Amino acid sequence: MAVNQREGEGIGQALVLGGGGIAGIAWMTGLLAGLTDAGQDVTCADLVIGTSAGSVVAAQLGSGLPLEDLYARQVDPALQSAEIPADIDMERFGAQWAEFMAGATTLEERLRAGGKFALAAETVPEDRRRAVIASRLPLHDWPSRDVRLTAVDCESGVLEVFTAASGVSLIDAVAASCAVPGIWPPVTIGGRRYMDGGTRSMDNADLAAGAARILVLSPFGTSAEIPTPMPLSEVIAKLRDGGSRVTLIEPDEPSKAAMSANPLDPATRLPAATAGRAQGRTGVPL
Repeated sequence: MAVNQREGEGIGQALVLGGGGIAGIAWMTGLLAGLTDAGQDVTCADLVIGTSAGSVVAAQLGSGLPLEDLYARQVDPALQSAEIPADIDMERFGAQWAEFMAGATTLEERLRAGGKFALAAETVPEDRRRAVIASRLPLHDWPSRDVRLTAVDCESGVLEVFTAASGVSLIDAVAASCAVPGIWPPVTIGGRRYMDGGTRSMDNADLAAGAARILVLSPFGTSAEIPTPMPLSEVIAKLRDGGSRVTLIEPDEPSKAAMSANPLDPATRLPAATAGRAQGRTGVPL
């Protein structure tokens, strides 16, 4: 779909959930639980935008499962999803990504270059990765609320925003949004191949433009090691210039330590969720 820069027009509150791997899913879930503990339940936003890890959390929030149960799925080994271990050096990955995008002048040119990287990589089979995504989701039907999940077409470099009206299964939409180039296989939907929505922006917060209040939960924050065509600090400045009240929450120091250097490590779930909940319990000005 073409991206309308006033996607959030007329919406009261938007919740933006950014990318951050398995650790990011756990941290955001813990953070939301901690905010609720502090009397700041923000899970009932009018619009929820999910990118990569954020797409998982968005789908989980829309499942109807209580937040306490979602938190338990992060910290209780008996309830945790079945994951495929993956090792990623964020600094090296960022350098590789920058190399592929070198020489491209437009946003879509840069993303098409990244798409080539994604399509050429040797990864696990697509169906095996899809099974992992399915195990993360308590419910496989689209939420009744306004949930929008981002992915990027590998060949065209165009952003796709999947919704319940897209005619795409929730599992496929989340899998596409989480398809980290070079790590996980691009996802086939309608004959097209899609990669992680975080290749455009780790948060895609610009899609909330026009909403009166925007809360951004960003596991990588404003200092992400992966180069992005749309730096979060610049996007937030534009949103504020457009009249939106924007609150950004990024990991505090204990949360950063808990999320470790490899956010794709399943072992980060318990410490990241626990640290996120502790951070959330301190509250935040909204």
